[in-house]
Amino acid sequence: MYLQDVPRVPRISKEAFLESYFRKQQPVVIEEAIADWPAYSKWNLEYMRKVAGDKIVPLYDDRPVDYNDGFNEPHAKMRMSEYIDLLLKEPTRYRIFLWNILKEVPELQADFEYPDFGLRLMKSLPMLFFGGRDSYTFMHYDIDLANIFHFHFEGEKECILFSQTENRYLYKIPHSLITHESIDFAAPDFEKWPALRHVSGYRARLNHGEVLYIPEGYWHYMRYITPGFSMSLRGLARNPRHLSKALYNIFIMRHYDNLMRRIRGQRWIDWKNEEAIVRTHRNLKA
Repeated sequence: MYLQDVPRVPRISKEAFLESYFRKQQPVVIEEAIADWPAYSKWNLEYMRKVAGDKIVPLYDDRPVDYNDGFNEPHAKMRMSEYIDLLLKEPTRYRIFLWNILKEVPELQADFEYPDFGLRLMKSLPMLFFGGRDSYTFMHYDIDLANIFHFHFEGEKECILFSQTENRYLYKIPHSLITHESIDFAAPDFEKWPALRHVSGYRARLNHGEVLYIPEGYWHYMRYITPGFSMSLRGLARNPRHLSKALYNIFIMRHYDNLMRRIRGQRWIDWKNEEAIVRTHRNLKA
């Protein structure tokens, strides 16, 4: 598995971003893009405790997918103040995933602006993600294959990215948006997962206030090196192939997968995991 560092720039104009990164579908870290936002100096875990401590938040961990789980169904719930206490006290696998700040804490919108990178951003969908030390997301891509701007706050976070062109060697789970859950992308076992020797991607470490551009449909694995949180803003996919795949995922794939979970139960999950290995190793022989 070959990972090159994501390019980094201090700041960038709209024109330069579109020409050098968006049109080439190349990830980039922009280091000082939000230095003038109030959020840059205000947003940390204690501030989130202050403005959202009484909110009940959905929590997710890294347990394997179970057939009883609904699509994006949380594994637990907790008051934000209690969750922040947990983050600061000890490592925890619990993460907050896709927390809509406009809906939950609308006053936070006064702390940031929608940046002009030349893409129309979906202003109703600014989402927050929280995690404790060493917690991580499975390697996945987003259901709508959007262009994503990922803004990180407090601490440090590691991101590993792959383009959709790497799918044949990533042990992609059929009828799903994830790779095989047993793979540790931070330290992969190439004896167990030999196809990963053939993939090429990117690695970035994000610090407070930095922005990672994730191109359309890119696979991403996120690991919190320290407790922290991030906000994602997104713009629709422009590539017609990606748009059609997004529509398929939203209107067909996820409903078919939920139906098969109800009909076949755990056998469906087990078949998908086995099939990911069979199909990927078949590609190795092709």
